[in-house]
Amino acid sequence: MNEETAILEVYSVGPTTVVGFGGRDVLDTVNVAVCRDEILKLIEDVQCEVLAFDLTGVKLLPSGLLGLLASIMKQSVDVHLYNPSPDISEVLETTKLNTIMEVHFVDVPLPENES
Repeated sequence: MNEETAILEVYSVGPTTVVGFGGRDVLDTVNVAVCRDEILKLIEDVQCEVLAFDLTGVKLLPSGLLGLLASIMKQSVDVHLYNPSPDISEVLETTKLNTIMEVHFVDVPLPENES
């Protein structure tokens, strides 16, 4: 069995662990089962209490991934979402997921060489 390419890009680890999706704008090709395994291993390995997802630049999340984010909370881990797109924010409001996960909007500076 070939090892899958990592889905998550880990920015920092510890009690608050911050992850992103490597600059992908649409996550429709993400294998939710692989992503779940990756997240659960990360939670166990670093003993995180808060898992923060940087959604900067991500336009759409598949419904299975949204369900996965909600199920992470069963691991006694708080889930925080940063910079969801307007479409993702609308889905979070419609599904009321924004009431069980903290949603934050912060300015993220672009690298200087970004045009």
